[in-house]
Amino acid sequence: MKFYKILFLFIFASCAPIEKTTNIHFKESFTNSGFALIYDDKFFENKKINKKLDNRSYEIFQRNLKPGTNAIIKNLLNNKTLLVTVGKNSKYPNFFNSVISKRIADELDINIDEPYIQVIEIDKNSVFLANKTKTFDEEKNVAEKAPVLEIGIKDLSDNNTAKVKKPEISIFKYVIKLGDFYFYDSAMSLKQRVKNEFKVDEVKINKLSKTKFRVYLGPYDNLNSLKNAFNKISILNFENIEIIKI
Repeated sequence: MKFYKILFLFIFASCAPIEKTTNIHFKESFTNSGFALIYDDKFFENKKINKKLDNRSYEIFQRNLKPGTNAIIKNLLNNKTLLVTVGKNSKYPNFFNSVISKRIADELDINIDEPYIQVIEIDKNSVFLANKTKTFDEEKNVAEKAPVLEIGIKDLSDNNTAKVKKPEISIFKYVIKLGDFYFYDSAMSLKQRVKNEFKVDEVKINKLSKTKFRVYLGPYDNLNSLKNAFNKISILNFENIEIIKI
């Protein structure tokens, strides 16, 4: 009798529908905060960059994103944003997170002395992209035909009663984020490695939450010291080292 019970269970299990499990992977969009290099032909001529960029275009060079990828450039000093497209693969100095055209810099009012931006990858199915693509294509066609014009500043005489709004003074103070970790021991391991291998003493750990520990360098109050520190640890070849304003 026990044999028939076992046989019945086996047949029932064999006939029962098998639930198929599918692993769904959600792609995390790439983002990076750092300094942009505003393109100039002299950079190509002195081989600082190995490809030319049309200064009338809405294209950028970005080493982490594939050519043709849509992205947003955000000026982190005034929160202005612009939809752009990643151009051909290009080599440029590691310190910069992208190379942008003069048109992009002008439209975002980027400070050439502090070109602090964020690059945000846009998914192809993004609602934002669907709403913006048509307008972007129209603007791109106009931009490619239009010359880049220098903008002059009109001198205001004492008789002019119009008030000029003074730009806010940005205090230059940045840190270099090496990575965020779930465990303090992992963060401490990286800190010791950077100190021992690269002789960098200003590496620190910031506890952001119970499960988030940030390893960073700095702070730095001038561009040269920031560049020197970044170049010193760039050989770590981390996928996404970021520069963060504090």
